[in-house]
Amino acid sequence: MDFLREAFSGNNRFVLRLAIIAALGGFLFGYDTGVISGALLYIEADFHPSSFEAQAFVGALLIGAVVGAILSGFSADALSRRRTKIVSGCVYVLGALGSAAAQGPTQLIVARFVLGISVGAASFVSPLYISELAPKRIRGGVTSFNQLMIVSGIFAAYIVNWAFGGVSGNWRWMLGLGALPGLILAVGMYFQPFSPRWLVEQGREEEARDVLRRARSSEDEADEELGEIKAEAKEEGSLRDLLSPGVRAMVLIGVVMAVAQQLIGVNTVIYYAPTILKLTGVGTGAAITQALSVGITNVIFTIVAILILDRVGRRPLLLVGTVGCILALVALGIFFASSTLKQEAPVVALICLIAYIASFAVGLGPVFWLMISEIFPLKVRSAAMSVSTVANWSSNFLVSTFFLTLTGAITIQGTFWLYAGFGVLAAIFFAFRLPETKDRSLEEISHEVSSAEPEPESG
Repeated sequence: MDFLREAFSGNNRFVLRLAIIAALGGFLFGYDTGVISGALLYIEADFHPSSFEAQAFVGALLIGAVVGAILSGFSADALSRRRTKIVSGCVYVLGALGSAAAQGPTQLIVARFVLGISVGAASFVSPLYISELAPKRIRGGVTSFNQLMIVSGIFAAYIVNWAFGGVSGNWRWMLGLGALPGLILAVGMYFQPFSPRWLVEQGREEEARDVLRRARSSEDEADEELGEIKAEAKEEGSLRDLLSPGVRAMVLIGVVMAVAQQLIGVNTVIYYAPTILKLTGVGTGAAITQALSVGITNVIFTIVAILILDRVGRRPLLLVGTVGCILALVALGIFFASSTLKQEAPVVALICLIAYIASFAVGLGPVFWLMISEIFPLKVRSAAMSVSTVANWSSNFLVSTFFLTLTGAITIQGTFWLYAGFGVLAAIFFAFRLPETKDRSLEEISHEVSSAEPEPESG
């Protein structure tokens, strides 16, 4: 594999080690996303929450993630990407332990809001930091380590849910174990370098050169990239620049990708996979066990995406993956609309869920987080990624919080068909508006997209 050969050669080994540590932010995101799906089944037995409180156990984290994404958009520039991730890991430890120790619904909701702040910050600072240190030849695959960690976190959560299902205080163990990867992230990032692009913005050019020389195959390559960063860093950026020609077009692409990733319904599948499988007639234990296959599929196909992203490109994988999601959603709707299928072939639902997750894992899953770390100019990169991440988490909140309400209003099959309709609109947009970014430096991409939209005529 070209990616593996490149990743383990020369200075790229340094980038690989760094990316694995930084991508633990994605693991936090994935673990909490997956663990709540199983924990909810046991929390309800202990706390007997109202319907509002039950939805708030999921929704509180998502609202916190919106807040975290906003705050980290500023802290990534003011404190650095590295320090923001250290703080994020510490906050996650507090939130995980607080969740495990909660004595009632209100305490659990507050603790999960705190967790959300950490998850929202980590969800965009991780790909931002990795992309700014990775060479362009392997940037797609290495930056997608963040997505691999997300799906690994989800899978780990499914295993924890399965393993602790019969243990006393099961949901407390499920939620509390999240403190461990949070601690590893905080400690691990303490020993990582600053982003060279952040160092240049602080006027610390020699430190930036040292980091680039450790992360590039030659001193000439490092010096050339440093020159590109310095040239772009001379332009002062502000929030107003997000609406400037060129940047405005990329912000639109980032926001549409962010919203589409959620409106296609992925996190309802992740949060409610056991619930969906129970609707096919299987018991709670069997539903949680079957959900493991969804998690395994997610990991396997994310690895496939990592191996081929820098060869195939972003656009083809995104389009193929989105079409696959649409077909799987339509099939899921047909399954739940057919009483015959539900009675005689319940395994069809599991097959559709696996096909859906496989398609998402090679398309919108990794490509969204990768592309929003690539397409924005340095002067507005943190702010623009923050806007896209806020849009992603806000959409996540709306879709996930009201999934059960929506299924009650238009049936579960109608809900899946609605998600498929959003997928069709997203695929059309991607086909006509999405640029290809592979094999280009971040500065080259920035220059191309900023000149893609003409300046408005004066007078």
